[in-house]
Amino acid sequence: MKYVGAHTSASGGVQNAPINAQNIGANAFALFVKNQRQWSAKPLDDNVIAQFKANCEKAGILPRHILPHDSYLINLGHPDKDAREKSYVAFLDEINRVSALGLELLNFHPGSHLNQISETECLDNIADCINAALKATSGVKLVIENTAGQGSNLGYKFEHLAYLIQKCEDKSRIGVCIDTCHLFAAGYDIRDKTAYLRTMKEFDEVVGYKFLAGMHLNDSKNELGSRKDRHECIGRGSIGEEGFRCIMQDPNISDIPMILETIDESIWASEIIMLKNMQKEG
Repeated sequence: MKYVGAHTSASGGVQNAPINAQNIGANAFALFVKNQRQWSAKPLDDNVIAQFKANCEKAGILPRHILPHDSYLINLGHPDKDAREKSYVAFLDEINRVSALGLELLNFHPGSHLNQISETECLDNIADCINAALKATSGVKLVIENTAGQGSNLGYKFEHLAYLIQKCEDKSRIGVCIDTCHLFAAGYDIRDKTAYLRTMKEFDEVVGYKFLAGMHLNDSKNELGSRKDRHECIGRGSIGEEGFRCIMQDPNISDIPMILETIDESIWASEIIMLKNMQKEG
């Protein structure tokens, strides 16, 4: 079964996110568990945690279908040791917040070399941080998001994701999130069935469907291989509806959060219906 939702607002407190998801007909959702543009925040209040869990239950959304996203400030591949340590400490805080909320996943961008070190050295930095975080925590699966390859960001190749998984010492707690806009911008075509099957065959051979723990469903404003992270509403971008129909009818994708980050939240409810209808067509 497919579980589709959106990255809903946690304005006023994380306890509001599941209600916002319920209001758009979602059976999955994503959220930030703290302000994504600040390094630190006060600890989660016990009452807020209890309300969040109660509202998830009210909305009928299970922890495994919720995909929290960490702060945009974090760069686990940073070439500077002190800056990387600052990111690691913030990353640990995110994991602990997710755990306190009773959730099972944390989505994160791998990191950037900032044109100061090699890709391999940067990937090794990221892998070291992942392993340290896994040793320091329990329960939460760390979900690496593929990137568009904009700037010096790594994760735009399946091989980058596979390298990090291979380096991970506890593979039961590592996964990947495919962002469709990022995928397309990085040069992986999914616009029709032939292209989709070819790309996902490569994904399965290099990374493996078994590591697919979430998806971000976004069309792309830019063309194939643009290396630009510009989201668009479903069917209004360069990927088009057929690419998302392939995803919704892919029997290898099941029981994971599939999250809209499209640019017009006023139509998220209708986009969810559209995607669910695509699944029914299959």
